[in-house]
Amino acid sequence: MNAVQRLAHWKTLLAGWQLGTRAVGDPECDAVRDHREATLMLRAEMTALTALLIDKGVFTADELAERLEAEAEYYSGKLAERFPGVEATDAGLELDLRAMETMRGWRP
Repeated sequence: MNAVQRLAHWKTLLAGWQLGTRAVGDPECDAVRDHREATLMLRAEMTALTALLIDKGVFTADELAERLEAEAEYYSGKLAERFPGVEATDAGLELDLRAMETMRGWRP
């Protein structure tokens, strides 16, 4: 599992990229490092699992792509419900006046 451990090391660089250089023990950075490690591992695990399932003939790459498209549409819609005034488009996020109320009180 050396490759998995090496992948996990990227969490430090990614957290620094997001927050700037911070010491271990900084609560905000520790949380980001933990989240980055979980995201890195999940990506590698899901890619490996998906490849195995396709290789074993459980489903095809086209079936996966179709289902992923449907799930992404569903989740994007749920996020739009959660954050009124914000919609994801092919060009990026579009915000209307309701978004200002949605984001009231957020950190600058």
